[in-house]
Amino acid sequence: MARAEDLLRQMTVAEKAMQLSSVFPLALFTPEGTNRDRLDALLGKGIGHVCALGMIGHKTPEVLAKAVNEIQRYLVTETRLEIPAIFHNEAMSGVVAPCFTAFPSPIALSAGWDAAAVEEMTDLLRRQLRSVGLRQALGPVMDIARDARWGRVGETFGEDAYLVSAMSVAYTRGLQTYDLAQGVSATGKHFVGYGVTEGGQNMAATVVGVRELHDVYARPFEAAIRLAGLASVMPSYSEVDGVPVSASRAVLTTLLRDKLGFTGTTVSDYFAIGFLQTRQRVAETAEDAGALALTAGLDVEMPEVFGYGQVLAEAVRRGRIDESVLDRSVLRVLREKFALGLFDDPYVPEDPIAITSLAGEGADLSARLAAQAVTLLKNDDDLLPLSTDAGRVAVIGPHADDVASGFSTYTFADAVKMLQARATGGEISMAGMELGGDVPHEALVAIAGELGPVFATDRRSYIEFHYSAVSLVEAVRRLLPHAEVVAVAGTGVTPAEPVDIAVAVAAAKAADVVILAVGGRSSWSGARTEGEGSDTADITLPAQQAALIEAVTAVGKPTVTVLSMGRPYALGGVIDELPAVLTAFYAGPHQATALADAIFGVTNPAGKLPFTMPWHVGQVPIHHGHRTGSGYRRTDADPHTGYLDMAATPLFGFGHGLSYTTFSYGPLQLANDTVDTGGAVTATVVITNSGQRRGSDVVQLYAADTATGVTLPAQQLVGFARVDLEPGASKSVMFTLPLSVLAYTGISGELVMEPGPVELRVGTSSMDIRARAMVTVTGETRIFGGDERAFFSSVAVDA
Repeated sequence: MARAEDLLRQMTVAEKAMQLSSVFPLALFTPEGTNRDRLDALLGKGIGHVCALGMIGHKTPEVLAKAVNEIQRYLVTETRLEIPAIFHNEAMSGVVAPCFTAFPSPIALSAGWDAAAVEEMTDLLRRQLRSVGLRQALGPVMDIARDARWGRVGETFGEDAYLVSAMSVAYTRGLQTYDLAQGVSATGKHFVGYGVTEGGQNMAATVVGVRELHDVYARPFEAAIRLAGLASVMPSYSEVDGVPVSASRAVLTTLLRDKLGFTGTTVSDYFAIGFLQTRQRVAETAEDAGALALTAGLDVEMPEVFGYGQVLAEAVRRGRIDESVLDRSVLRVLREKFALGLFDDPYVPEDPIAITSLAGEGADLSARLAAQAVTLLKNDDDLLPLSTDAGRVAVIGPHADDVASGFSTYTFADAVKMLQARATGGEISMAGMELGGDVPHEALVAIAGELGPVFATDRRSYIEFHYSAVSLVEAVRRLLPHAEVVAVAGTGVTPAEPVDIAVAVAAAKAADVVILAVGGRSSWSGARTEGEGSDTADITLPAQQAALIEAVTAVGKPTVTVLSMGRPYALGGVIDELPAVLTAFYAGPHQATALADAIFGVTNPAGKLPFTMPWHVGQVPIHHGHRTGSGYRRTDADPHTGYLDMAATPLFGFGHGLSYTTFSYGPLQLANDTVDTGGAVTATVVITNSGQRRGSDVVQLYAADTATGVTLPAQQLVGFARVDLEPGASKSVMFTLPLSVLAYTGISGELVMEPGPVELRVGTSSMDIRARAMVTVTGETRIFGGDERAFFSSVAVDA
């Protein structure tokens, strides 16, 4: 881009270094508002990014837009080269700022197995972000999560590379569109292998081989790069092969750019460059850390200057870093700003009616996505759905009357808690924020004051007012207006919270039916069981919740369990006591309504697990994509198939999810059972609703490739389709699978497809296979260039 190159030639070393730097917006504020002295000091030579202005809060979207314009106007009118900044924000489950519509968590979205709906959601997020001047979203999370101990599973799309890729591409397309000038830069994170760290701990080392790193963990990033033009990538806090990713040329240049074809900007996770010195101790000074990161290929430091900025400029002046290395990254940043159209149109219209109206759009879509997330895990003796004629219903458990149950980290409802904790010196688990950074305390208090009703009103009232959220007991009351519906907590989510199981037992005895609302809590602060920086070695339900389950189920009343979770629980110790279990993960403000509708048969649940649920933590990590010869799906010739004290198989497999109706599958018919290594196979199956209720099933296509010279997954997902059927109706589902979807890094180190047998399997989950067919792959070994391989099968559904 000639304009970017021309601008680069006009820049001083100091100005270049600041384009690779960021500012945390609270550093610009005093209690009276933005401060000119601070603007001059921090932005006088320009800035690359302004970080998370929406997330730290302004009381309305209109005020947020004005704040963005004010800072942008300073940069465009008061700095020498008039270079606008990129304002970025979190937008994983909606725009993380006051008064914007909230959506389900990524893991809940993935449970819906509906990529088109995810793209519909992010297309709305694109318009909402743009309306207030936020032009980069720090998402999607493309991590493949395969360790349930990790507290951030709920931020991901699950354990499977194919499913995560599909959701990541959809999320990226919705945000960016096909013209970035009309879009918002998506940021794929956390590159790479962050969901499989040592011990399931946040920020710990990623321990996987080079082949698996590319074929599995980098796959969603590559799919989004090649199919959706992913504009930005955020490296993980981890290390790969002994080198922190933020300082790894092998990861950030050789793998990401040379192999995956990425041409956009890389942005650090918050404080990651500082962590090179303080956490991982690979750098002695800030200059060392900055030099390592820039040389490796990390373009932008966030959220504030540590190793970049003037530290970097001085390193270039002294000759430690060649200016051409600096120029390379600056040119990438400038090209992104030109592509976004910021130089031509740096400001947003300050139209309060239009901004506020747009911010509130999407409630119906959020509700639909929440309904799609509801997943029925167990339903002994068809206990569900319950009759709406029930006279007395007891909703028991820590989530019975909690309007915040549907909200996880990376929502503004939880950010409110974090801001309160930050302003009052409380504990925070968000990476970097717990350190505080260069943030004036009085500025945070000032913003807190501006939020007014956020802090002045209790959190429940705020969530009810701004998100129209209701608790599970209230959702049941609305559905059963003539019933007597009571709520009793019995216990809190964590052991630190109050316990009164006797009251819960009394409520169960007085009820006709019981709904147990148990599970976890995802948060950045306060009592929690999961979330960023909140990992656990034990993934069973907290002991007092298990005691509550035992006491309430012993009463003998029909009992339905609603499980709140963003990551798998090991339910082996309680599952036999629970005849019916369903979950909506963290499905946002409409979660309670979606669950109540499913419990009482207004809707028919059709969600499918995006991860594997173990019996016991000792099985972790456990996932359906394990390699042949490992895991729980062994060959008949393998003498080692389990543990001495339990089987290796999971409690609930990937893709599992029941329905109130039944589905029958016909044979898997192949249009061609012999195909060249560079060809495609077409497989068709007829699915029939053989029950008495309307319902949806997710038809899942799996493949098993053998005799390849390298060990491959024993079974891998290669296609899926969500199919709606009336009772007695049938539909034909045709998959066209390019064999390059199955391509892998062969013995030679190249991406290949080799001749040999491939078994295709179709079913309703990874462990419920209904039909199989063999394909013979012929011809010579095919080597695929990066832009030649396919990532997905195509699907056609016909009545």
